[in-house]
Amino acid sequence: QVLLVESGGGLVQAGGSLRLSCEASGRTFSNHAMGWFRQAPGKEREFVAVISWSGGSTYYTDSAKGRFTVSRDEAKDTLYLQMNSLKPEDTGVYYCAASSTMALATMSIDYDYWGQGTQVTVSS
Repeated sequence: QVLLVESGGGLVQAGGSLRLSCEASGRTFSNHAMGWFRQAPGKEREFVAVISWSGGSTYYTDSAKGRFTVSRDEAKDTLYLQMNSLKPEDTGVYYCAASSTMALATMSIDYDYWGQGTQVTVSS
């Protein structure tokens, strides 16, 4: 059974930081791009960040640039999202996902495996 399990979410004040983790089990995703998405209440799921299978390339949504950093540890089969200078509009459920495409995919449809999500709440 393939699992992606997110952790690290929580409640934080605006301006604070959180580090999300996504641990893979059941198979390796070393040849997959890995991404982060989020879904705010009443809104559709949106792309946040993606890292290539090699870890050499990353891409972020405009609102995350300069504040968020995506990284991966192949030895631990774990994906990370360091989030700094958090804003109330960053609130939502954050999902990690794995994509077998070679490109830095930004659309949900390009991802094959999904985690269950972790809640991030940023208070003003």
